[in-house]
Amino acid sequence: MSDATKVKGPASYFPSIEKTYGHPVAYWLDIVRAQSGMAHMQIVTFLKENHGLGHGHANALVAHVLADAKKGGNG
Repeated sequence: MSDATKVKGPASYFPSIEKTYGHPVAYWLDIVRAQSGMAHMQIVTFLKENHGLGHGHANALVAHVLADAKKGGNG
């Protein structure tokens, strides 16, 4: 994969998240979206405590959803 086609930012964690936790990224993004109204770190803590995600993986999922929401998307 060339540098121009490499996935960057939070999405670069997605293949590892799927491999490590056995669910597609869409599953995790739906869980993050369902926590609307919570602050970034509250959602990270929720994912870590209730679903066993590591900090980096949880943070990447939350960052992706919140950044997409700021752009008017849905994660």
